[in-house]
Amino acid sequence: MEKVKTRFAPSPTGYLHVGGARTALFSWLYARHCGGTFVLRIEDTDRERSTQPAIDAILESMEWLNLSWDEGPYYQTKRFDRYKEVIDQLIKDGKAYKCYCSKERLEEVRNDQMAKGLKPRYDGHCRDDHSEHSHDEPYVVRFRNPDSGTVEFDDMVKGKITFQNSELDDFIIQRSDGTPTYNFCVVVDDFDMGITHVIRGDDHVNNTPRQINIYRAMGAKEPVFGHVAMILGDDGNKLSKRHGAVSVMQYREDGYLPEALLNYLVRLGWSHGDQEIFSVPEMIELFTPEQINKSASSFNTKKLEWLNAQYMKSLPRDQVAAELKWHFARIGIDTDKAEGPCLELVVKNYCERTHTLKEMAEKTRCYFEDINEYDAAGVKKWIKEGSVEILKDCLTTLQGLETWEAAVIDKALEGVAERHEVGMGKVGQPLRLAMTGTPTSPGIGDTMELVGRERAFKRIEDAIAAFSK
Repeated sequence: MEKVKTRFAPSPTGYLHVGGARTALFSWLYARHCGGTFVLRIEDTDRERSTQPAIDAILESMEWLNLSWDEGPYYQTKRFDRYKEVIDQLIKDGKAYKCYCSKERLEEVRNDQMAKGLKPRYDGHCRDDHSEHSHDEPYVVRFRNPDSGTVEFDDMVKGKITFQNSELDDFIIQRSDGTPTYNFCVVVDDFDMGITHVIRGDDHVNNTPRQINIYRAMGAKEPVFGHVAMILGDDGNKLSKRHGAVSVMQYREDGYLPEALLNYLVRLGWSHGDQEIFSVPEMIELFTPEQINKSASSFNTKKLEWLNAQYMKSLPRDQVAAELKWHFARIGIDTDKAEGPCLELVVKNYCERTHTLKEMAEKTRCYFEDINEYDAAGVKKWIKEGSVEILKDCLTTLQGLETWEAAVIDKALEGVAERHEVGMGKVGQPLRLAMTGTPTSPGIGDTMELVGRERAFKRIEDAIAAFSK
């Protein structure tokens, strides 16, 4: 039995979006499930639209998602000599030919066919004779598609699919500037790289018979194909920018963990019973293309947010903290240099209180920056007559503690509440305002442990001064 080899082959004409990321994930999972090989190939033959920033963004997205490749990245623009070699051989074998037809002639033929109610297609004018043209005239190279018969293949997702060759025309495989076209390059690449299984979006279904005919013309065995239904937006329309963040790195910027996004993407069109949460090892163990749904899937941002919250709570804290560090850097805080708590402690105290890492970083920046202002509504509600005296007692009491731990701090503050004959709210809330600038935070002991001993004393002193005015 041949070893499974899959590939992900994005075009660098834009950033990697979730549809492409899902295709990459499915291809990667199948290779890993079968103990095979996963190849990354950059299909950059569209020289006008392909850009280096887009290539960099694709690689960055793949690395962030931990979709490691075994071979590549290969670049089509570095393989032009190979494409020319195959095209020359196809011309020599009579399976491709030079076409000198002008754009004007092709437009005239197209208009005539449409006027007669026919499907527009190349009429084969240069198929067998172009003696009227000189060799120095511009030309394209067309593939000589079979006139009769069918192309039939068993799709891993959709089942048996059949096309009539009579429905396919002699498509261009080399442009007039000498560059090869997508449908041709992808076949040569997949053949040369030994790709056994191709998983891709179902917008490629109509390309498949043309590609299979090229394989056959080359005397090569075609891979097994699997075409995955598209992803729809929350409103049932095709997923687009207006549905929100669709670029993979935008999800990172919005505070999602790569594990959560992978889990969400694998469930967009694939299922295993009623299970919702899958670790990557579980995905690898359970994934098979036969379980991919035939129908389109709808993107649900609320579901992704829920999954992200689950992963923020369940992943090892150091793993979440590493990603949180990136978010702090985005808001201008270098947690290696700034005075503040260890990030694992931040994750421990805020993983239940936030849904994204972006939200967590914003809510906890107060532990790494000075408090410059206090929430006005919080001050109005919680700073009453006697609050300053309570804060002074808190300061004296806390300065006498030998250890700075949440449980010890809480116990000491209960004593302050008892002495002033008030509930803990009248102690804890003024302290929260002092510590974070807002009346909302984790338990007051946890909050003060996060702030740190000396900084907590300084913040209480500042609050006393501010609230005494």
